[in-house]
Parts: sequence; structure tokens; C-alpha cells
Amino acid sequence: MTGMTREGRPAVWRRRPLRAALAAVACAAVVGGLGALPDTAEAGAPEAPEATAGAELPFTSMEAEAATTDGTVIGPDYTQGTVASEASGRQAVKLAAGQSVEFELTGAANAVNVAYNVPDGQEGTLAVRVNGEPVDGELKTTAKYSYMDTPWIAGSKTHHLFADARVQFGRDAAAGDTVTLEAGSETTVDVADFEQVAAPAEMPSGAVSVVDHGADPTGAQDSAQAFKDAIAAAQGGTVWIPEGDFLLGSELSGVQNVTIQGAGNWHSVVHGSRFINQTQSAGNVHLKDFAVFGEVTERVDNNPDNFVNGSLGAGSSVSGMWLQNLKVGLWLTGTNDNLAVEGNRFVGMAADGLNLNGTAKNVTVSNNFLRNTGDDSLAMWSLNAANENCSFTDNTIVQPNLANGIAIYGGTDITVSNNLIKDTNALGSGIAISNQKFLDPFFPLAGTITVDGNELVRTGAMNPNWEHPMGALRVDSYNSAIEAQVEITNTTATDSPWSVFEFVSGGGTGLPVENVTVRGAVIENAGTVAVQAETQGEVTFSDVVLTGESVAGVYNCPYPEGSGTFTVQDGGGNSGWDTEWEDCGTWPEPGGAPAGS
Repeated sequence: MTGMTREGRPAVWRRRPLRAALAAVACAAVVGGLGALPDTAEAGAPEAPEATAGAELPFTSMEAEAATTDGTVIGPDYTQGTVASEASGRQAVKLAAGQSVEFELTGAANAVNVAYNVPDGQEGTLAVRVNGEPVDGELKTTAKYSYMDTPWIAGSKTHHLFADARVQFGRDAAAGDTVTLEAGSETTVDVADFEQVAAPAEMPSGAVSVVDHGADPTGAQDSAQAFKDAIAAAQGGTVWIPEGDFLLGSELSGVQNVTIQGAGNWHSVVHGSRFINQTQSAGNVHLKDFAVFGEVTERVDNNPDNFVNGSLGAGSSVSGMWLQNLKVGLWLTGTNDNLAVEGNRFVGMAADGLNLNGTAKNVTVSNNFLRNTGDDSLAMWSLNAANENCSFTDNTIVQPNLANGIAIYGGTDITVSNNLIKDTNALGSGIAISNQKFLDPFFPLAGTITVDGNELVRTGAMNPNWEHPMGALRVDSYNSAIEAQVEITNTTATDSPWSVFEFVSGGGTGLPVENVTVRGAVIENAGTVAVQAETQGEVTFSDVVLTGESVAGVYNCPYPEGSGTFTVQDGGGNSGWDTEWEDCGTWPEPGGAPAGS
């Protein structure tokens, strides 16, 4: 939802005046009883919790910059549009032809998936060796799915610079073994995901195989009609996708009361940019244990180039999927009540990973891995009707390169808990709780919005439209005041390049942010400030502890001038952020991360 409407029309994110104009704005630093905050020992503040947020993953990610290499480490960099700024950890390894990076395994593995970049318009290979011996295949690299331009999105630059390639070794490797990736031409390696892939699963008893209805497991012939025939024959049962590669030349519709299951997402692979496209379904659709590899090379918002576009119906589920090179993984409209989306991988989406686009009730999205999305990784957008009692929990999100890790745009009684979010880039925060509507009819935040136990690492970004930073966690009264009860608890924020907690009215009209509490936050290194307040309102903070670097504790400059004041209420137990930034005509520059837009 990077400033885009469903029809592809730009939604205006109003540009805040330049610093020269800001100098005329009164700096309304109202701190309700905060005063000199006690130090950590006196406050009895909690120690940093052991990291427990994020998904339980079947693979181990290893950063190239931490491996052995004769290549060149690039980064860290936080400048929009650079390769390093889009890398996990903001660093990667650039290899010339013949150079390599060597990983020492920490556990068993027989396969690897690599996030890489090659120069625009080029392709190449990464040779793979285990303990110096070549494996059965190689990694083919290409710029085909990278270098995306979205000129209708204000503030965007060429982005989506990384792509993914995977290969099975053909044999098992053990902890302590080495896996070497050697570049055939210039290649930048970001991260390698090592996995012990299970053997293909067996077909369930009574299942209907797509091959028995004419599907081609070599991928040479279009198998769309065979899939449709198998679904029709298996109503109330299971459609089986055996090991193989299957070309799907057209999308499926009318899918209901059926399970579509594969032999595993490394084994059963569907090639096609659209899988299910339907406005309604009677429900009871279960999609599990196969992969869908799309061919989306540019983002066209009016095209349904999604794994699921529309409705799966009530009581459905999506699990064990590998989704890659699509526009959106799941763009969910219509009826999707009681949907469970669990244990999936989303890599290389041109836009959102998943978007609950209104009307959804009791949807759980948990234990998923998302990397390199070109818009919000996980989003709820309450258009036409409110999303109600839905949750994003225990997900791992890495490098959304044009928007937020998690974005909640309106909705009633929403939960965002125990998610691990890393390395957001331009136009986004780690988590955004927002009343930005994009279109009408929109249903603002209502009831209780629970944001608990989330871990934010290097999240927040410099917004090139506002020409000022966005916090690691943002509460935004963009189009309407925050009237819901927003409870932000047990947050861990590490190495934020800019601010940590931001309270803003992004529409530029100074609508209030109220009914918000922040309780139990451990902040290590805030690039600029712990609290960035830019609109009127009041927020209560308790047990919020900042250690390490920061420029100041609070930036408190409501906009526009005369719109009101923002009050920081001290709930006790706070420490490390008792200073204020005094000049509302300038932005604090981060002490660590490079500035840039």
C-alpha cells in the first residue's frame, strides 16, 4: 500500500514543508511530568528480553558478509536505491567473475536458496560446491525480476534489486561442512538459506492427481485445463500435484470445497503468475505444500498477477507454500472469514506479500517468512467493510523495499504480535498503525489494537516525499483521528536508523493521536530519537528504556503550526531518553546510519 489505490491511482502523501519553512513552526515540546527520567537501575526496568519473535523456519539464513570471501563487502548503507540498502543487514558481498563466498554450515542441509543481485539487464550463474565438490546443479541468476520502477508512487526510485534462486545439492551436507558459491560474472550475494529438504510426500489415499487428468509434469505443455478438471472431479476431497514442474497458462476460478496439495514446496512447482482469481467462494479451500513461481517483471496494479486474487471463502487455509516472483501473494477481497495462512514463504513479490482488503473476520496470519516485497509485506486495509478480529502473529519479515513491514490501515480489534521485522527501506516503518484510507468507504481503527512483543531491527526509513524520517513503529492519524485504544507493549527496537516511536498525521492536517499507550520497550541505539511526535495528542509511556546511541530523547514538533500540542505522559519506569530536540526547523541527523533519500 505504498500510496497506491486499488485502481492504480496515486494517493497523495502530502509533502511536509522544507526545513526553512519549518523554522517558523513553534516547537510545542509539552512533556507531562516526564522531567529527568530515572536511570535503569533506579527504575527497575526490565532487561532486554531473549529474542522470541518471528517464525519458526525450516531453514537457517547465513549472511554473506559474515562468511569467508575474496569478494568485496558493501555497506552498511541506508540510502534509498542502492544495492546495500536493500540487503539483509544493509550489507552484502559483491563478487567479480571467479570470486566466491564460503559458508560453514551450522546444521544439516541438502539445499540452498540465495538472495542475490546482478547488474541490470544481465544474467549469470553461481556454481555451488560442498566441501569443494560440485553439486548436481547450479544457481542461475538474472536481473529479469529486479529493477522495478513505479513512477506513479511518489518518492519511489528504481527498487526491488534482489532476486532469489534455489538448488538442491543431490546429497546431504552436515554441520561443519562448507558450501561455496562462485560467481560466473558480477554478482552480489546477500544471504543464503540452508535447508534440509524432506523427500517428496506420498499422494493421500483417494486423492485425484492432476497428471491423471492430463497435466504435464515436465512443464512443456499448459496444464491449466487438467488442473480445472481435477478440481471438478475432487469436490469434497483432494487434488494432488505430484513431483514435477507444471505450466499454468490461465488462472483457476470457481474453486471451493477442495484441498489442493503438493508433494512439498521444493518438489511440486507450478509456473504461472496467476493461480486463483475469483470474487467469491463457498469456502473450505485448502492450499498446501507446493510452490508457485510467477513471471512478474513489472508491477501493474490493475492486473491480478497474484497467487490468490479475491476470495477463498470461509474456513479456508493456506500452508506450506513457496510463492515467488508474483505481484502479490494473497490479495484477499470478498469472504475470507476464519482463514488461516500459516507456514508459508513469500519471496520477491513486486507489491504486497498479503493484503486483507476489507471484510475479513477472524483471519490468522502466522509463522510466515517474507523477504524482498515491493510494498507492505503484510497489510490489512479496511476498505468497504472493516477487518475484524484479525491477527498477524509470529511472522518474520525481511527487507520490504518500498513500504512497511506490517501495515494496519483501519479495522476493528486487530492484533500484531511477536513478529520479527528487519531492514525496511524507503516509504515505510517496521510497523504502521494508520488511518490512511486511500479510498472510500474506509473504516478507521476501532476497538482495541494490540501491538505486542514485536522485535524491530534496523526499521524505519527516510521518506523522500516528506523529506524527513519515518519511525520504526508509526501511529498515523492520516485521514482521521486515532480514536481506537492502541496498546503497544513489550517492543524491542534495535539499531533504528532514525526514530523509534513516531506519532504523525501524514495527511498534513494535524489530526490527533490519542488513546495510545506504550509500555515495556527495550531500545538499543536510536539513530535520532526515541519519540518523534509531529501532531497533537497524548501518549502514555511506561518502562521504556533506551540504551546506546541517540541524538535526543524526544522530538516534539506538532504540525501544522497552531494545531495543538503533543503530551508525553510519564507512566513510570522510563530511562535513557530525558532530553528534547529543541529546534523544530531542523531534523536530527542520525549518529550512525548515513543520511540520504
